[in-house]
Amino acid sequence: MADPKEPCETAEGPKRVRGRRRRLDLVLDLIIDHGHISVEDLVTELGVSPATVRRDLDALADQQLVIRSHGGASANPDARSLPMRYRASRNAEQKERIAARAVDLVQPGSVIGLNGGTTTTSVAHELASRQEFRDAERPTVLVTNAVNIAQELAVRRHLQLVVTGGVVRESSYELVGSWAEQLLAQIRIDTMFVGINAINAIDGASTHDEAEANISARLIDRSTRVVVVADSSKVGADAFARIGPVESIDELVTDDAADPEALAALREAGVTVHLVEGAGQKR
Repeated sequence: MADPKEPCETAEGPKRVRGRRRRLDLVLDLIIDHGHISVEDLVTELGVSPATVRRDLDALADQQLVIRSHGGASANPDARSLPMRYRASRNAEQKERIAARAVDLVQPGSVIGLNGGTTTTSVAHELASRQEFRDAERPTVLVTNAVNIAQELAVRRHLQLVVTGGVVRESSYELVGSWAEQLLAQIRIDTMFVGINAINAIDGASTHDEAEANISARLIDRSTRVVVVADSSKVGADAFARIGPVESIDELVTDDAADPEALAALREAGVTVHLVEGAGQKR
């Protein structure tokens, strides 16, 4: 692992990515974006040696994140197999801005719901750090089915944490299954922040996994107000399992790179759209 010693980017050559963890994330992103990428293309893109690229591809293949092929690698056709930590860096700046705007929409002391996902995790971080929530006379109640969110927020005294039951999905850290419904039948959520894989005016909100879609739908059923939080790549897209129709969604917080036609259709369907300034990243 000699890569951290490689020189930084120069004016004459390709960009060299320092640090193996960062480079592996970038390699995975490139493979997902292109579907398939060759060793030669990665060498050009990253400015590292062919041997380094091959080791990185082998490491990702060992974790079943990509499918290794002669001369390169292909994206794993099962997107659900990608653990959250590898998806979190995608459109990270947009997600942070979306989270900040989303938290502006709620009040300290209310009951807030969060399903699993990278954008809702950013919302959780924002709730944990906001001073007005820390200073509130009574704690904000946070209901979630996401194990990673629960773990991070368990020590926050200004947040009263309620975790649904269920079986953990290893790819998303979400608790799913019928056990959660026993708890949800007894509570009411003021504002539910929903992370999704796709939203459009025809199908509403959807995700890639039917079990995750089902628990998110139950959370929506117990909520007075539903706010979808999603970066622009999800707007106008399609996914396998529907969480809820567009009529079940009150608001959408996304970045201004979202497809204008898709946004117009959502507004026409009655969804209030909040746009944050994008961070200039490729969709």
